[in-house]
Amino acid sequence: MRTETTQVGTGRTVVRWRRERLVEVGFPPALAAQLAADARYDTHALIGLVEDGCPLDLAVRILAPLEDGP
Repeated sequence: MRTETTQVGTGRTVVRWRRERLVEVGFPPALAAQLAADARYDTHALIGLVEDGCPLDLAVRILAPLEDGP
């Protein structure tokens, strides 16, 4: 049996995976959901910083997307 995936379904799966990983390393669920939904954040880099002892809020600030120019 072959199952087709859709772009939308795959996107939800990725966001869910990202959220679950962030919660596993200590992010509060609401913040993890927000970060997971924003593809500009590098989930692996966030996890790496936290696992190396960086506080959650600082990890988010370090990896925050740069604002667009003027």
